Amino acid sequence: MHGPSAETASAAPSVTLLTEGTYPHSHGGVSVWCDQLVQGMPDVDFRVIAVTGTGREQLAWPLPSHVRAVQTVPLWGTPPAGRVPRGREMKRFLTCYEQFLLALLDPPQEQHFARSFYRLADHADRGTLFAALRSEPAARLLARLWNRPRLATAAARPTLHDALAATDLLEHALRPLAAQPPAEGITHAVSGGLATLPGLVAHHRHGTPFLLTEHGIYLRERYLGFRSEPYRWPVKALMLGLFRMLAEESYRCAALVTPGNRYNRRWEEHGGTPPGRIRTVYNGVDPAAFPPAGPEPEVPTLSWAGRVDPIKGLETLIRAFALVRAEIPDARLRLFGGTPRGGEGYRTACEALAAELGVAGAVVFEGRVEDIRDAYAAGNVVMLSSISEGFPFTLIEAMSCGRATVSTDVGGVREAVGDSGLVVPPRDPQSMARAALRLLRDPALRAEMGQAARLRVIEQFTLRQTISAFRDIYHDLSGLTRPFAVPETVPVMALAAGGVR
Repeated sequence: MHGPSAETASAAPSVTLLTEGTYPHSHGGVSVWCDQLVQGMPDVDFRVIAVTGTGREQLAWPLPSHVRAVQTVPLWGTPPAGRVPRGREMKRFLTCYEQFLLALLDPPQEQHFARSFYRLADHADRGTLFAALRSEPAARLLARLWNRPRLATAAARPTLHDALAATDLLEHALRPLAAQPPAEGITHAVSGGLATLPGLVAHHRHGTPFLLTEHGIYLRERYLGFRSEPYRWPVKALMLGLFRMLAEESYRCAALVTPGNRYNRRWEEHGGTPPGRIRTVYNGVDPAAFPPAGPEPEVPTLSWAGRVDPIKGLETLIRAFALVRAEIPDARLRLFGGTPRGGEGYRTACEALAAELGVAGAVVFEGRVEDIRDAYAAGNVVMLSSISEGFPFTLIEAMSCGRATVSTDVGGVREAVGDSGLVVPPRDPQSMARAALRLLRDPALRAEMGQAARLRVIEQFTLRQTISAFRDIYHDLSGLTRPFAVPETVPVMALAAGGVR
């Protein structure tokens, strides 16, 4: 391959970020990461294809001028415009759809997933996919197919009602196929799953290089999430089959996979990604934007920051706090973070749990905070109770602020903390309480761990390191050489210390 010309070498990379439920319409750790990436690379032309809920979401982040466009793809609300195919065209669709469904339900048929998936993408391009999926023949095809005796779903005797529910979920899940796949530049999916659809189609049709960054393992989180969904097992089996096959296709097609920790890397290797196409890039923060938090509160306080969501394991934290409170009666638990739309029931359940355990008066849901550093300063110890994480920003931010931490051993948490904090098993209130009590009772240990945590961030997890790594990756995948003049510092984001994610 010939080296780049002088004209090519000076060109700016063009990157289409592929997001789901995050940047630029929502707050959260992944959104912070996207904003850091965009703000830190004014020399890159960015576009965004954002998978959202309804399409009515407002921008949550100010977009700089080098973000050229944002295309929103809502999963819910009015379906994409289109027509129902007729005659031979409908027969071709049903043949393709049957192959697609079998690939999701019957392991020997998985080899046909890619072919049928990209044919469905062609139907989306012609404007016939979504109307066809909502048609009666499509629902009846599924109702017949997954009752075949050799398929595992047949044992549960799925009904036509199940088929209608599954068809509805599939139609919504495939709506990102309505996005126009980029023919130029590179695509960068910042999660697995539905965000990858435009990137996979762009790679298939145009050879557009596809980059995948998984902050949490999307497939694992879908398995966790579907445990509590109200659907019968055949419906769950079909949808989890879709997410499993999308993960495999994403790993197969990606020019590079950039996990944020070794834990994710193991999942991605197990999913079929060749080790030579995996490069770990840790999340980073600007230590100047997260300086030492200063004096601790006088009242023994545990603080937590994040979104109020089941995956954050707040029930475990509240149960652990009740055990702490039994030993230290004046202890407090302050929870900083917003409740996403649809998550109100979970917050209510957490409040009810605190009341049931007799600690409601000591547990305070603070809501979103304007300056995230206030959340870390509010506690003697900062807690992380998640049941799934990638490489959490709240943890490394709290570490940069010099606070001692207690965290669950999920994702890249142990890699982040090292010996500078205490790590406990997830869903284990007793272990979490013991760790919190140990730190609350030992000011010298808290100070020692806080100092070690900040030093660890400065040495290993700075924002400049993250930006530099992705700038190199963008230039490599675009076939461009990196400019000689590289800024000595990465600009501090205006919202780097903004509201809780």
